[in-house]
Amino acid sequence: MLEKLSSGIRKGLERIARLALVDKNAVESLIRDIQRSLLAADVNVKLVYELSDRIRKKAFEKLPPGISRKEYLIKLVYEELTEILGKEPAKIELKPQKILLVGLFGSGKTTSAIKLAKFYQKRGLKPCVICADTFRPAAFEQLEQLAKRVGMPFYGDKNEKDAAAVVKAGLEAMKKYDVIIVDSAGRDALDDELIKEIKNIDEVMKPDDTILVIPADIGQEAQRQAEEFNKILGITSVLVTKLDATGRAGGALTACNVTKAKIKFITVGEKPDDLEMYDPKRFVSRLIGFGDLQSLLEKAKEATDEKTAEKLATGRFDMDDFISQISSVQKVGSFSQILDMLGMSGAKLPAGALNVQEQKMKKWTHIVKSMTKEERADPDIITTSRIKRIAKGSGTSEADVRELLKSYKQTKKMTKKLSPKRLEKLAKRGGFGALLKKFGAG
Repeated sequence: MLEKLSSGIRKGLERIARLALVDKNAVESLIRDIQRSLLAADVNVKLVYELSDRIRKKAFEKLPPGISRKEYLIKLVYEELTEILGKEPAKIELKPQKILLVGLFGSGKTTSAIKLAKFYQKRGLKPCVICADTFRPAAFEQLEQLAKRVGMPFYGDKNEKDAAAVVKAGLEAMKKYDVIIVDSAGRDALDDELIKEIKNIDEVMKPDDTILVIPADIGQEAQRQAEEFNKILGITSVLVTKLDATGRAGGALTACNVTKAKIKFITVGEKPDDLEMYDPKRFVSRLIGFGDLQSLLEKAKEATDEKTAEKLATGRFDMDDFISQISSVQKVGSFSQILDMLGMSGAKLPAGALNVQEQKMKKWTHIVKSMTKEERADPDIITTSRIKRIAKGSGTSEADVRELLKSYKQTKKMTKKLSPKRLEKLAKRGGFGALLKKFGAG
């Protein structure tokens, strides 16, 4: 996520961390690194130079007790980046509510509606989606298919061209659900026709949350869109999409901050679960290499079955439990997303290594499905002849089957040795991670 933006800032901070003495030249060099990175990410020039001036002015202030000048400077950069990226997270209430999604063509409203519904569903609420896009061809079919794919209740009317009428009927039809998410139509621009349509929907719906959906790749244009939609409807929050697919996202994230509407959610992939709450502190933590263990733990908790997790923690698990955990890892995110949350997105890995690991996990799933119930319960009974049968049945090689069995046995040994306390200690090790904890910024 935002690799170009993060890599430049990280390199500057790493140079500072290695210095024995931090002088004005070192500070200016760091500021130049930050400026280049922010400008390349399409952050407003004025905002970049204001941030640079604040770092320059504060860099040699009196040190707080117990920290060095370079530690103070790293802390200062962290705080100033957090300031321009939103400072504090938007409040997200887990209660019955009506949510209206608005935005222009190509913003990702329809897929975001499903991701948002999944978000609330995983937190114990009963969401549904309503298609109020009567303008775009196939909008109804797209949302209906996406909803069916994840088992989400859906309402729409292909024959009704009045969007407000669809919403009115939909609210009545879906009133038994806790969270009602309405996907409205977009246009190439915020024209009179769109303004009238979303105002009519707003009047019928009276939403508790009006979320502007903005794609990250529009950069600083996000500010104008946020201001215009806010003027018409009173936008209460923002959802930024395509954060994983552009180097210009810094512009969208900082531009929204100058409006009254806070960024509430970001999307970081195409899957229904690839939606995250936006927390500026956590985001900057990942950006500069501190990682975001809290988000990773939250995602893992959502994806992991408690009974399976307990078996794995004690080393008393069979092959079904093992493959269940592999599936949970896939739900948490791709390997690149997990590395990002660990603060390791800049790690030097062999070309294609992440893709190889993801393909391997898919192979292992097929292999386990080809095992008998007895073999899954006790893999030790799997002989050479059984390996041949399993490989043939799963469309893999015998070497693949042996690799899975070896990994299973190694994992059993390892989990018996790693207690929860030891895992916590391992997670907290490392330079930047320890420093972040020291400043209470995690």
